[in-house]
Amino acid sequence: MEAYKQNFIEFMLEAEVLKFGDFTTKSGRKTPFFINTGNYKTGSQITRLGDFYAHAIARDIGLDFNVIFGPAYKGIPLAVAAASSLHKLYNKDIGFCFNRKETKDHGEGGLLVGAKLKAGDKVLIIEDVTTAGTSIQETVPILKAAADIELAGLIVSVNRMERGQGKRSALAEIRDTYKMKTTAIVDMQEVRSTLLNRDVNGKVYIDKAMDEKITDYYKLYGAED
Repeated sequence: MEAYKQNFIEFMLEAEVLKFGDFTTKSGRKTPFFINTGNYKTGSQITRLGDFYAHAIARDIGLDFNVIFGPAYKGIPLAVAAASSLHKLYNKDIGFCFNRKETKDHGEGGLLVGAKLKAGDKVLIIEDVTTAGTSIQETVPILKAAADIELAGLIVSVNRMERGQGKRSALAEIRDTYKMKTTAIVDMQEVRSTLLNRDVNGKVYIDKAMDEKITDYYKLYGAED
């Protein structure tokens, strides 16, 4: 596993973004682990986060796109941070945009803020996590309604490696349904192998008991691929 992946996992723990315990996901699943990018709250954190996203984008998606879209609300700082880091690290000047929750009917109006989408634009969607794939079903129509764009891909911070609408992972389903690349900075198998029985800053986050809870969770919701 690449060093930046281990660094990212430890970074999530430091920022209290990756947590272990008892949680409920947006899709209603009871889960022993949770990723909340809303806990990134400082300039240094968002700068580092953008760098992690940029590395994963360059490695897994490539740089053949010209706009990053971040769904409101958590996707907004992710899009800005990734665009900034792509320029800093790869000298790639990427436009970014995001949606309002409600269409604005005054001033410049419209649903989207930032780069104005036009026919032929290649758009990369950036999110925190995708559990069942429901959020992407809301995002794609927004983009397609704005212009005849091409979907360049989807990147999330953590691949939870669980079923989407069927037996396959949400990222696999999205990849095949929308004919675009999908990737994550890290997946939960990498998180487990990195943290199992390992002390990180004086704490063991995944001990035997927690690992068993995660195993039980995947017996219910684990994806075939």
